[in-house]
Amino acid sequence: MIRKRATKRKSIDDEVCAITILGEPASKANSRRLVRIGQKVRSIKSKKALEYAKGFEMQCPIRKEIFEEDVAVAMKIFYRTRRPDLDESLILDLLENKVYKNDRLVKYKSIEHGLDKEEPRTIIAISKLSNKELVVNKLKEILDKEE
Repeated sequence: MIRKRATKRKSIDDEVCAITILGEPASKANSRRLVRIGQKVRSIKSKKALEYAKGFEMQCPIRKEIFEEDVAVAMKIFYRTRRPDLDESLILDLLENKVYKNDRLVKYKSIEHGLDKEEPRTIIAISKLSNKELVVNKLKEILDKEE
């Protein structure tokens, strides 16, 4: 079960948006399954990816004014084990229409792998592309506070 961590509304609307999402994301590349719908075979998201998306929707606040220009994203994904591939693509998709208009606006990414057996989560910082140094520094600041 995913516990909801208290998120200050202000942080989502700051110049550098900061979000923490609890749960372990599925790798988008490895999270497809084939199902038969009528006479056709379709590829759909795995149960793990669908469950993560549902939890993400419940936890992710929505910016008052979503970014419509190019953005920079920094995140650290904490997995339960070393086994999963580092894959942020599902998270970037889920941020659409909550933080930015479309994930095609992401022009800079800094993605880190972390381990936390007890509380897998993703810490995300986002802002317009011209603030990419602020984005990376915001992620570092959040991680420093956790230690």
